[in-house]
Amino acid sequence: MPLPCCAEPLPGAPRPVHDVPVVTQYASPEIVFAIAYEDHDPGDDPAWATSGAASQEEYRRWSRHLCGMACLRMSLLHRDGDSPALFDLLAGARHHGAYTEQDDGSIKGLIYGPFARYAQAAHGLAAAVHPQLTMGELTGLLDAGRLVMASVHKSIRTPAENPPHRGGHLVLVRGRTPEGDLVFNNPSGHTAATREATLPASRFADFFAGRGVALDLRPQPAPLHTPAGHTSPVI
Repeated sequence: MPLPCCAEPLPGAPRPVHDVPVVTQYASPEIVFAIAYEDHDPGDDPAWATSGAASQEEYRRWSRHLCGMACLRMSLLHRDGDSPALFDLLAGARHHGAYTEQDDGSIKGLIYGPFARYAQAAHGLAAAVHPQLTMGELTGLLDAGRLVMASVHKSIRTPAENPPHRGGHLVLVRGRTPEGDLVFNNPSGHTAATREATLPASRFADFFAGRGVALDLRPQPAPLHTPAGHTSPVI
């Protein structure tokens, strides 16, 4: 039985915003400011072990790359009331090729196509890749009841400032207000107000890279498959 916000609304009724719990990509939300603005070592997070990381060093290496896993965990918590830990989700995503480690030691990901296959295969969560997504299409997905992992610039946490470019970070857009403002959870929000944020669609567009992944929380009868030759963008 879908949650009230996931079910089809009555004719003429507005689509309710999904009531999604906040999950940050760091185990201790209160240190996000220091990590983002004061060059604080994320490996010093006192709660690192609660993330499911096998070691402090593993946490240090990967925590900056977990915005997509935080979005996935939020979605599963909303749908199921429970979810694997961030690093357990990361292990599954890496197994499916949604992250790759480069020869120079850098990490590439989240890669959308493999992530979508992982979400369906491991969690029964239909994930549709949108390598090109207009703002109109984004709001259409929200009005259809989807959660959308949208690629934005990380400075969306300070929306009064203009971003240097678009994309590179994922937030979970969970609906829009009757006025049309977008409501989203930011895994790297440095305050409560930036972790659960609302922005006018026109301002959100200044940070939005025009790509993302739409998540359908309704029960799925059969696995979805990414079409052969389908491009698979990265965050």
